[in-house]
Amino acid sequence: MLVLGIESSCDETGVALYDTEQGLLGHALHSQIDLHAEYGGVVPELASRDHVRKALPLLARLLSQTGLDRQRIDAVAYTAGPGLIGALMVGASIGRSLAWSLGVPALGIHHMEGHLLAPMLETPAPAFPFVALLVSGGHTLLVEVSAVGVYCILGDSLDDVAGEAFDKTAKLLGLDYPGGPQLAKLAESGDPTRFRFPRPMTDRPGLDFSFSGLKTFALTTWRSAGDDDQTRADIARAFQDAVVDTLVIKCRRALEQTGSDRLVVAGGVGANQALREGLRTMAQGLSAELFYPRLAFCTDNGAMIAYAGACRLQAGQHQDLAVTVKPRWSLEELPAL
Repeated sequence: MLVLGIESSCDETGVALYDTEQGLLGHALHSQIDLHAEYGGVVPELASRDHVRKALPLLARLLSQTGLDRQRIDAVAYTAGPGLIGALMVGASIGRSLAWSLGVPALGIHHMEGHLLAPMLETPAPAFPFVALLVSGGHTLLVEVSAVGVYCILGDSLDDVAGEAFDKTAKLLGLDYPGGPQLAKLAESGDPTRFRFPRPMTDRPGLDFSFSGLKTFALTTWRSAGDDDQTRADIARAFQDAVVDTLVIKCRRALEQTGSDRLVVAGGVGANQALREGLRTMAQGLSAELFYPRLAFCTDNGAMIAYAGACRLQAGQHQDLAVTVKPRWSLEELPAL
């Protein structure tokens, strides 16, 4: 079965072709970073319009690169949520229309399930069961994964998620958009001993997260310590260390609580090298295995949607012809395969 995956939940348009026998055949991605940079964040209406402009040319490029005709497509998977409703509607409408014209099934896919299953595209792939840390600009979740569709949320963010906190703190420090990678780069030259930020919600039981207070702590520290370049770097380092330590502590708790020895890390913040180093040290101490998607698949992409769609379509999951999206959608609502 050849499955076309379409991702358009936020500010990246992604398409991919996944064959259930041959694996991933190709993928293409268009990022809207330049479009939103002057506004310092994603503008939903502009994001939707850009998906309209870019999706079909991107698909044409992918088909040309792979040497495949669109008539070869056996099914279409598209991101149905969560995400920006306008952006989701673009991908869903294109996916549904294309599937209808080809006479093939189409299926709406949960964006975070795509991220969760992205490491399955790598070798070696994680075996079930495992614990997953899904950490991005829109979500920070710890999930116990028993099988595809069998998910138990162990911890969630009560306010700002990790990626959002990175971006907001970077903006406070005057860094360019997107702020997360810029803050991580600035932190490399920071003094790790000058400031110590709190590790929120680690002094009590539980696996939930709260990062909104860290950006406030960064702002008050900056106002009291000055705004020279070295101070900004030191604050960036202290902030990143606090987020990384918090995520590592909660991941350790999740592994110990579930008895699992496998941890999957996915989402854009999963590309952060300080986080990867912290998790590597933690996993070694627990004799646990650590799995990531390749860096290109940490951020939003069509390959993860094509793979998740292939899993569900092969299992016989179907949907009617209605174009339906869910801007808010819990992983625990998904049917098991």
